[in-house]
Amino acid sequence: MMPPSSLTAFRTVHVLATGAPGDVALAVKAAQEADPAAAILVFDDTTGAVIDLDLRGTAAEVAARFARAPASGETEGETLARRRGRPKLGVIAREVTLLPRHWEWLARQPGGASQALRRLVDEARRSDGDRTRLRAAREAAYRFMSAMAGNLSGFEEASRALFSEDRNRFAQHIRSWPADIRAYAHRLMQGDAETITPDKQADRRSTG
Repeated sequence: MMPPSSLTAFRTVHVLATGAPGDVALAVKAAQEADPAAAILVFDDTTGAVIDLDLRGTAAEVAARFARAPASGETEGETLARRRGRPKLGVIAREVTLLPRHWEWLARQPGGASQALRRLVDEARRSDGDRTRLRAAREAAYRFMSAMAGNLSGFEEASRALFSEDRNRFAQHIRSWPADIRAYAHRLMQGDAETITPDKQADRRSTG
């Protein structure tokens, strides 16, 4: 499984921190040290899943641990190989398991197997359009909503609107939710990379 590239931490119903895993981990550690009873949940900004952070040791040790973590989309071995070797111009080596007839077909393609696979992937992405991305975004929003808003008014109705792709009804049913929960659910549902900064948090709380 790929490690998350961006996280968001909630303390009760408010965003505590959002951004790189190391930065969020340090913010969570500081908050827990200041208030050991603080109710904090951390979410993967891509999947909406709850993430457990390894916060053992000092702040310096936590920072060092996350600095050593593989980049998103890489295994630890790939990270080490990339550091040792020359730059690969964005190309990452992975093992692919195919049947003999698949390898035979790929070998006959112009440019060889690697170029043929890249062309096939690009063609599949074009034909898919945004369907896969939007489905993943809806599932991410539902995971987050289940964890943070399962007991809030309108949850069931919002969930139905989410999966029926009715954005207007979705917005209507989550309108009464706390501002940061509402904003993050929207962000995940839209597959939006925009982060919720402290300034935006304040704006949402003042208007919502």
